[in-house]
Amino acid sequence: MNQSDASWDAKLYNEKHSFVYEYGKDLIELLNPKDDECILDLGCGSGQLTAEISKKAKMVIGMDSSQDMIQNARLNFPELEFELGDATDFHLDTVFNSVFSNAVLHWVTDFESAISCRYSNLIPGGKIVLEFGGKGNVQTIIEQLRKALNKKGYTNQSNLHLWYFPSISEYTTHLEKAGFEVVFAQLYDRPTELADEKNGIKDWISMFGSTFFIGVSTIDKEEILSEVQEVLKPVLLREGKWYADYKRLRVIAVKKTPNSKV
Repeated sequence: MNQSDASWDAKLYNEKHSFVYEYGKDLIELLNPKDDECILDLGCGSGQLTAEISKKAKMVIGMDSSQDMIQNARLNFPELEFELGDATDFHLDTVFNSVFSNAVLHWVTDFESAISCRYSNLIPGGKIVLEFGGKGNVQTIIEQLRKALNKKGYTNQSNLHLWYFPSISEYTTHLEKAGFEVVFAQLYDRPTELADEKNGIKDWISMFGSTFFIGVSTIDKEEILSEVQEVLKPVLLREGKWYADYKRLRVIAVKKTPNSKV
């Protein structure tokens, strides 16, 4: 979804980073889909949460900007509808009761357009249920990566800003400005166990931070990854398992209309 031109490997995502959608199952409880509702799963990835929502909703459509992810979702769940689209600019024939999004919106740096687009695709009184990276998300990992890149002379790469990690007050202010009423907002720590016990940090950066290494030689990339992981051992390696220092922002907001009372 406007993800800084990152390319997504659906196979690697499902094999080593399934925690992304596993944690999202809890978010579906907040969504509380009903059998008369039409729901959009925005940034659906390979479709696992779309399928979960479909068990309770009248209709669900999954949307993602990655062709590889959409192809994988259609293969895994051929009975469901999946669309290729951008979070900042999509227009579907269906107007939705809810827009659901898990672990995606921190990739959308044009967040104001994305908020406006969600608003226009909801019925009056419709809601958004979101979780994504909030202020301080993976700060320990990224700060060390920036240092290692800069040390090797990759100044431009070290200064890249791939994500949007807002505070509660910042994001809810933008939602209210767009016409939403925020009914729930939470920023919380969620240290997340990584699947690769040997190379957890290196693997995480390779999957989600590959853009930092555009223009970096293969040798330097491996040295940088190894250095970052080694430095972070005392902080992020616990009892033989690697953890990413995630901070997540959860938000539920309702679309107001000029005469509505929420």
